[in-house]
Amino acid sequence: MKKVLTLRTIVATSAGLTLSSATFAAAVQVAGFLAGDAAWLAILTGGLLCMTAALCFSELNGMTPSAAGIRLYFSRAFNDRLALTVSMLYMLVIMGVIGAESYILAQVLNEVWPSVPALVWILVMFITVTVINMVGIKIAGGFQDMITYGLILSLVSIAFIALVRVDFQITAPVATGGAVGLVNAVAVGIFLFVGFEWVTPLAEEVTHHRLISRGMLLAIGLLSVIYSLFTMAMTATVSREVLAGSPIPQLIFARSLLGGAGVVWMVVITLAASITTFNAGLISVSRFIYASSREHVLPQVFSKLSMRFFTPWVAVLAIFIIGLVISTVVLVTQRYLVLVNMAAAMESIIYALAGLAVIRLRKKMPGANRPYRIPGGYIIPVTCVVVFTGLTLAVFASFPNVLLYIGLGLLFCFWYVNVVVPELKKRHQAQKGAARQRKRPLPQAGGKAGD
Repeated sequence: MKKVLTLRTIVATSAGLTLSSATFAAAVQVAGFLAGDAAWLAILTGGLLCMTAALCFSELNGMTPSAAGIRLYFSRAFNDRLALTVSMLYMLVIMGVIGAESYILAQVLNEVWPSVPALVWILVMFITVTVINMVGIKIAGGFQDMITYGLILSLVSIAFIALVRVDFQITAPVATGGAVGLVNAVAVGIFLFVGFEWVTPLAEEVTHHRLISRGMLLAIGLLSVIYSLFTMAMTATVSREVLAGSPIPQLIFARSLLGGAGVVWMVVITLAASITTFNAGLISVSRFIYASSREHVLPQVFSKLSMRFFTPWVAVLAIFIIGLVISTVVLVTQRYLVLVNMAAAMESIIYALAGLAVIRLRKKMPGANRPYRIPGGYIIPVTCVVVFTGLTLAVFASFPNVLLYIGLGLLFCFWYVNVVVPELKKRHQAQKGAARQRKRPLPQAGGKAGD
């Protein structure tokens, strides 16, 4: 694939996948766990913790810059079956985030244009972004840059307007209301950064692999500030109880702040957030599917590239179909918060495994080339493992149904890896053997009489 992506697009992709409409509801959840105006503390803490994970991903990506990303890191550190099981489950959860995103988008658009079915808006968005991804990564990346940076500017602007209008004063900046509330707030706050590391599958398309590391760290830092400002602005303008009772708190906030003009502005922001999430998801997850198919753990058809645009068009089309199905299910069931909490738990699991992978590979492959090595020895990887293991348990304790759904997903992925993947590999070996047979020269017919 073409190496055309720059730091600007890496930051936009890393931030864009996390800057979803669902994060507004998650931000209100974070504030609800805490007393006073301490939501910023939980958000910044979550951002700092995610930076420890980003540093672990940076070391892993430097060793193995590949579109297979997470699957390959974990395969080398642990074993191939565990790596494939976990990465497939993670991919499914990320796709679930798109379902939650589409539900919130539908609620927002339904407020403005109730006569248009929600599914129509989702279909239009999906088709637009899919076509853009089909015609090339550079076009998709440029589109991602424009939408993401415009979205960031809008969120900061509306947050400052709100804080000035309400004459905001931080009354209790560190009054968390107790350690349990803070831990739960940080655990859910991890969702605000969900997917920043899914930029790693673009390692084969960047102008230099170091850009992946820089892009992730810049994206997390940028998002930490934006989320803190916007959450404080929302909760200072509208009571947390009112915001928590709606799947679209950002629209309630905008209407309370600027009336009809605020609603229009927030609809544009929400639409942009949904587009960045789906576009970034398509860019990253399609590369993961492509790489997995190339290594014969998914059907071979997903490894097909467009000869004109050099894009994995079958993988892109598959994500379009899966995303549409998940979005329809969420629209019918309205269970978007389950997906939000599942993503928070799955992120924590992946980050804990990333820290553990760094530790394992340093012991297993001490002489391997590491273009980037986390400073401070094992302090950051161990911190990453301990903290994110604890946060995973906190999410499971607060939301037991999340543990159930992740357990069921794990069983499905385990079955696929142990039953379907061996069959795919066997079929590939048979095809290779048949191809070698066809290439063998035919024996010479007959010979001279008497020979």
